[in-house]
Amino acid sequence: MDKEAILDLFRKAGAFLEGHFLLTSGLHSPYYVEKFKLLQYPRYVEQLAQAIAEHFQGKKIDVVVGPAVGGIVLAYEVARAFGVRMAFTEREEGRMRFRRDFTLGEGDRVLIVEDVVTTGASLSEVIEAVREKGSPIVGIGVLVDRSGGRVSFPYPFFPLLQMEIPVYTPDECPLCKQSIALQKRGSRYLS
Repeated sequence: MDKEAILDLFRKAGAFLEGHFLLTSGLHSPYYVEKFKLLQYPRYVEQLAQAIAEHFQGKKIDVVVGPAVGGIVLAYEVARAFGVRMAFTEREEGRMRFRRDFTLGEGDRVLIVEDVVTTGASLSEVIEAVREKGSPIVGIGVLVDRSGGRVSFPYPFFPLLQMEIPVYTPDECPLCKQSIALQKRGSRYLS
């Protein structure tokens, strides 16, 4: 899948929003990728998961891991494409951890997947949870890298879509200075 076809899926799903948004990272942005608008369409997720799986083909993946909540859907579909197990991390006491009896062994080769990356903080927590299990990480596949390539990980990193989306600290946000209403999106803000 080329980048334009991927972006077209996001647009068809109504998943690329414009306005003034508070991101999970605490930063502000004029654009928001509402991943759940996309993740509600199994055929779109299947296509995107297949593209991630194709990129990592031949890497002998044993388990695909993603963070709750959006990463669960993507991890499941990528694991299905490989014909392997999936597992997910959840936030517990402020950290991403494996719960629900998910096990990883020292020999389990892990592909980590994530839906949207802005600063990489959540993904770094998933990496740490996998490292604690002693499993080798083969790579990281993501739907959207919002950082424009600024995030960095010590593993092969493959974003389907890399976007240079501006982000601002609240005190430097031009949208705040224009008194444009701030929309709180994401799992930490929606109930």
